[in-house]
Amino acid sequence: MNFLESYENNKILLMEGAVGERLKHEYFLDLDEPVALAGHIYKEQSRSALKEIYSQYIKTGVKFGYPVMLTTPTRRANRERVGSSAYSADIIKDNVAFMRHLSEEYSHPVLIGGLMGCKGDAYKATEQLSTRDAHNFHSWQAELFKAAKADYLFAGIMPALPEAVGMANAMEDTGLPYIISFMIRENGRLIDGTAISEAIKIIDSETVRKPVCYMTNCVHPFILDKALSQTFNQTAVVRERFMGIQANASPMTPEELEGGGDIIVSDPVELSAGMIKLCKEYKFKILGGCCGTDQCYMDAIAERLMEI
Repeated sequence: MNFLESYENNKILLMEGAVGERLKHEYFLDLDEPVALAGHIYKEQSRSALKEIYSQYIKTGVKFGYPVMLTTPTRRANRERVGSSAYSADIIKDNVAFMRHLSEEYSHPVLIGGLMGCKGDAYKATEQLSTRDAHNFHSWQAELFKAAKADYLFAGIMPALPEAVGMANAMEDTGLPYIISFMIRENGRLIDGTAISEAIKIIDSETVRKPVCYMTNCVHPFILDKALSQTFNQTAVVRERFMGIQANASPMTPEELEGGGDIIVSDPVELSAGMIKLCKEYKFKILGGCCGTDQCYMDAIAERLMEI
């Protein structure tokens, strides 16, 4: 399936909700370090859990008539981590094949994206790479996704501009359509302090084949609303190029979530209301879930989208 045609010809595309958190809290499966979730496709119990989780999200798209964007659970399966694991480079190909096989069980448009991420801690912007080093580092994984025939590439929770530019360079080299998704704060900036508007402008200027669009993930819609309301983000480039969110159920900051204590979580009705507000205000095209969400949240979001 052609990703660009789906993106251009549909008003809304649904992304998956949470995967890793659900594996941990619902299925009691731990991360498979150092590649985190990517190795789960090789183990019967976790492979079955992944199939069940992704299938639920596909069924939401089927139920409400929206194309579905899924991403492989490979954000941490970069060259360095795979090299220090028990797995080979085939882990990328095998994850795409797993997702493709699952999607083919449904006569519904499902797009398979190759998920990539920063080298270091996305929540603290540590160990971030320079643009040139990022280009070299991330090309390994990007080219493997091209060989595996992923429909698109997705850079998840990118916290710092230099590495995001290098990631975009690596992705554009493949010829595949790609999306850059930022890790942001309510002050309207990436974790490294770069304004969303500035990040978009610079990445667009530093690439020949520009990202299809920009978005954010692992953030609550209330926080994104505040971020986009900042004066310096009230620009034409943000309105034209920033097109989606994979939302956390919690409005708390990464530091608050990591600090322990009671976690504040929006229920599906509240979260979906926040998503629809953003969709109406900024004409978002891509909506999905992140930490704390499940099929109930995605059903609520998809149902509210029918109002638009």
